[in-house]
Amino acid sequence: MTLEEYATEHSDRQPEQLARLYRHTYLTRLYPHMCCEPLQGRLLKMLAGMCGARRLLELGTFSGYSTLCLAEGMPAGARLHTVEIDDEAEDELRELFDQSPRGADITLHIGNALDVVPRITAEPWDLVFIDANKRLYTRYYEMVLPLVRPGGYILVDNTLWGGKVLDNPEHADAQTRGIDEFNRMLAADRRVEKVIIPVRDGLTIIHKL
Repeated sequence: MTLEEYATEHSDRQPEQLARLYRHTYLTRLYPHMCCEPLQGRLLKMLAGMCGARRLLELGTFSGYSTLCLAEGMPAGARLHTVEIDDEAEDELRELFDQSPRGADITLHIGNALDVVPRITAEPWDLVFIDANKRLYTRYYEMVLPLVRPGGYILVDNTLWGGKVLDNPEHADAQTRGIDEFNRMLAADRRVEKVIIPVRDGLTIIHKL
């Protein structure tokens, strides 16, 4: 048993709908490892509740697992907007959200996040979760930071990237370079507080001052 398996075993269990979705993702998706793990899902649910976030934004829906975790934790009356670039996933995601107890509180947007987010931001966001194209992490961050209210939070997934961030940047792939560039930029950003949590592939929690 690994440490992560031990932690999962001794943390809250994922709801049955999420267990079925997690299995379905691994059976049907080309890159199932992109799906949020159950342990991280419980963390996302808890963070959404702890923040008391009423306006949430997610960049990168994938199979909808992390979306449902965030929605599960957000308070009654909150709204979650999630942006997915893969239009072939639209019908399946809409069906999934329709079956969720919080489905009425989730709005799915299909398109490039860099184009979509400015169009849907009428009020500041309380919580933003970034889990999209790793090459564009810095651009996503610079886009959403001014749109988050002071005291709000940004969560960024995969910031340790399986340890690849330790590789020589000159020999790293584009995704690794994108994440490393983001991590270096964020470390020097005095507009926020930040900490990387080494759960699964790395989750960075950012608090806007």
